[in-house]
Parts: sequence; C-alpha cells; structure tokens
Amino acid sequence: MSKSSNENYQKWLAVYGRLVEFSLEDWLLMAPYIKIGHITADTMLFEQGEKISSVYFLLDGYGRYFYLDEKGNERNKSLLQKGGAFSCLSCYLEEQPSPFSTQALTDSVIAEIRYADLVTVSEKNLNWGRFVRKIYEQLVLKKEKREAALLQLSAKERYLRFITENQALSRSVALRHIAMYLGITDVSLSRIRKELGLT
Repeated sequence: MSKSSNENYQKWLAVYGRLVEFSLEDWLLMAPYIKIGHITADTMLFEQGEKISSVYFLLDGYGRYFYLDEKGNERNKSLLQKGGAFSCLSCYLEEQPSPFSTQALTDSVIAEIRYADLVTVSEKNLNWGRFVRKIYEQLVLKKEKREAALLQLSAKERYLRFITENQALSRSVALRHIAMYLGITDVSLSRIRKELGLT
C-alpha cells in the first residue's frame, strides 16, 4: 500500500473507526473509489437544482445543508460536523435534482465516494454494509430529534439543547447559521444569549 493510501486509511479510521472496525482489507476494497481532498470555507459541495451522484464524507471541519427560496432567502436544513456526510437520497434513488445546497462553513477535509460504488462495495463486504446502515441510522435519529425539538421545545430550550449536544460546532460556526437551523431570527437568538449571560 502506498504512503498516501495508508495516510488516507488512517484519516478515515480516526473519524469513522468509532462506527465500524475497518480492517486494512476492508479499506483496500473501497480505496480505489475514494477521493480525499481539502476544500476551503464557503465551498459549495453541490447546489440546489443540481444532479449529483456522490456522497461527501466530512473528515474534518463544519458544513451545512440549506434551502434557497425564490427571494434568495436561506434556510438551514442541517448543520454538519466531522463524522457526518453530505448526501441526497432523492438524487441517488430517483435521479432527481437536489432540493437543497450544501456548503463548507470552515476549511474542511472531504472524502468523496460515488453512491453507486458505495452500494456495490457495501453489498459485498460486511463492514462497509454496517457502515452505510449506521450512517443512515444517525441521519434518521438526528432528523427525528430536530423535528421533535421544533414541535415541542421553546426557542430557548432548543438553543440550550443545541449548545449542550454540539459544543464544538456551536463555537465554530456563525450565530446566524445556528439561528437559521433552530428556526429563529438572529435577533431572537441574540436575546436568548443575553438572557443566558452568553454575550
């Protein structure tokens, strides 16, 4: 195995080894299909209306999913940190254009894998199959928790939960992105932070 391939294997293990114990043999099955690279803050991984075929795993940094309405207003769908992934199931499964955009919020390290290659390898290898299942389990759990918070918690309670569960993320991205994600205005978030003695 080349030095660069071994370095990529170690980068992958450092982030996703907590989900699945990937052996070197597991890694070598997927290695030909993985492209790892650095991107700068504000880079768009894919944009609303674009058809995509790859999944972008976040090995380092922070990012977001967002919707853009006809007036150019942005609404954050999700905030992402190391260990997450930028993906669009309707793009892969229904060949639809993406209904949202994705963007790096900080300088980041991304591992790109074509969805078709990910599926092919995961159907042949138990650990890659487990990995895909666990990634999508995490996605569904995050979505369920966010929906429950939006429906059941006050804005202040949502913010307190967010900063408790996402301490590094809450310190690393702009407050306007957090406000959008929580479904509140910048002014409301500023007031909440003042009440909590955080300003």
